[in-house]
Amino acid sequence: MSNGKDANAAQNSSQMTLKECLDECMEALDLFLNNHFSESLERLRPRVNESMYHALIYATVLEMQAMMTFQHDDITNAGITMKSAQEVCQRFRRKSSALANKSVGDSLNEVQLHAEVCYAECQLQRAALTFLQDENMVSFIKGGIKVRNSYLIYKELHALIKSHNCLKGASHVHLEGGVSFGIGAFNLTLSLFPPRILKVLEFAGFSGDKDYGLSLLHDGATGVNLRSMLSAMLLLCYYTFLTFILGRTGEGEVEEAERLLKPFRLRYPRGAIFLFFAGRTEEIKGNIDEAVALFEDGCKAQQAWKQFHHMCYWELMWCFTYKRAWKMAYFYADLLSQESRWSKAMYVYMKAAYLSMLPDDEDRPFGENEVQLFRQVPTFKQKIAGKSPPTEKFAIRKARRYKAACPHKLPVPVLEMMYMWNGFSMISKRPELTEGMLHTLVEAESTLVESLENEFSVDDRCVIHLLKGLCLKNQGLLQAAEESFRKVFSSEKKIRYDHYLVPNTLVELSLLYIDQGRREEAIRLLHKAKHNYKEYSMESRTQFRIHAALAKLKANTSEEEDTHL
Repeated sequence: MSNGKDANAAQNSSQMTLKECLDECMEALDLFLNNHFSESLERLRPRVNESMYHALIYATVLEMQAMMTFQHDDITNAGITMKSAQEVCQRFRRKSSALANKSVGDSLNEVQLHAEVCYAECQLQRAALTFLQDENMVSFIKGGIKVRNSYLIYKELHALIKSHNCLKGASHVHLEGGVSFGIGAFNLTLSLFPPRILKVLEFAGFSGDKDYGLSLLHDGATGVNLRSMLSAMLLLCYYTFLTFILGRTGEGEVEEAERLLKPFRLRYPRGAIFLFFAGRTEEIKGNIDEAVALFEDGCKAQQAWKQFHHMCYWELMWCFTYKRAWKMAYFYADLLSQESRWSKAMYVYMKAAYLSMLPDDEDRPFGENEVQLFRQVPTFKQKIAGKSPPTEKFAIRKARRYKAACPHKLPVPVLEMMYMWNGFSMISKRPELTEGMLHTLVEAESTLVESLENEFSVDDRCVIHLLKGLCLKNQGLLQAAEESFRKVFSSEKKIRYDHYLVPNTLVELSLLYIDQGRREEAIRLLHKAKHNYKEYSMESRTQFRIHAALAKLKANTSEEEDTHL
């Protein structure tokens, strides 16, 4: 950049262009949230080679689409577009950008500061695509380097904008929103990892504080800035999905989700994204019929991106599962198996599972046969980030018994998978739904008693004991629930295949003890589940739940050390 009046003129021009770019990108996002997806991209496309924000938002929309379609071509195209966006950002960055150097940080103009945060965001999103697309170790290392570079830029920017010397230009609110999103996302995500993984990450220079991350994301989501939607979506995913995968009941989380959703629902009443999350909050509260109506509205609201429909189909499948409407749930699993590429093995497994819940003499939809479907499940195995998804591995293992010429039927495969997605907490506020599930389990138990003993008998009985314990806990029959859980422990040495049962039952009994105030007993069981069992199905999920439960117990008794950035 030249000196004197020319430099000032160029800088003023850049600042004016920056504001215009941000205003136009806000308009494009507004179109996107109103379901005008093509128009949003059309608004952005003409300036993707000259404006870092147009390039970033355009690539972000394409990446969202690619992650939902899971089509190889879409992922490749999104990766190319995001790389181009990063190159555009690079053109606006200071040539030797060492933000940690105070003199360099203080001398950055507004455009250069925005270029840093956009560059960091591009790196993070490119890393996500790398993990999805490539399976070799070199690609993983490259992806890891991108994540760390992004983290360091966010960390240095955060320190810079908190200093008194930071330049606060006309578009500072968007810069702050970008940094809040990045630092908040890193803190929240890293805080969820179990300690053994977190220690490795801390050695690499990362750290995470959940409350601090949530605070920053809330600031970003409730402000008027370009990243408010991204911050809100991450928080909504955390409150309505991640907390449930971690086995929490979601009392405070669903209230936070509703507070976040309210202004977006008022501004975008037909916005498919927000109809989806509104449906999810009703589902969590046990208002299944209201959830179904919102998911159906989400499908009707737009036809351009069928991928949004698939998200709704998945939730509708579970809603009808809670109501034990097996054929309706099968219908949505069938739609997903035909239209979505995300996890065909899971969708086909669920189709087979729903058919297996029907009476033997009842006609099967489309003339399909559950035994044949179970046998197909392994053929749809796929890899994401170089590994098969744990839920797919679980489905394939459970379907294995149908390889036999005369297979032994899985007793309650739908309810078992429902447990893996923490569905029993969804029905905890609806006594009639819990009663229905308990009735199904009692019937399955009677069938097992009447059947000849086989190699799967002990495992199948223990599955039913675990799930009955959850239903009894929902009904407030805590002593009966504990007895049901203890039946699993008493058969531990006889379990042949479903080794996930004992550590998960230990976790469930510990959560029951926490509800009863039996803290020391709960901690002892959690440590036993954590240290004594390895190499079982869905182990990572169980370890995350153990970590969450232990963290909650610690938080209730002492102030945690401040570890935020």
